[in-house]
Amino acid sequence: MSEAIKWQAPTFIYKGNIASFFPRSKKNVTLMFHQGASIADELGLLEGDGEVSRVARFVDSVDFEAKKPALEAVILGWIKDKG
Repeated sequence: MSEAIKWQAPTFIYKGNIASFFPRSKKNVTLMFHQGASIADELGLLEGDGEVSRVARFVDSVDFEAKKPALEAVILGWIKDKG
């Protein structure tokens, strides 16, 4: 896994773009999963109904900690799928 600045935002990469932070959000931290619609998300972390992308939002550190297992599952699912 690597990280780069793309679209003026930190972007995480593993066999393609996984996710980028959305830097304009002021009320929460938004992590956009570029191919989120195709990622398994049994824990319901990802929001949106677009054909391709989905987002994960975190309002504070407590919210992040509560959603951390779901975030880990989404990322591990991506890596396993791209294996």
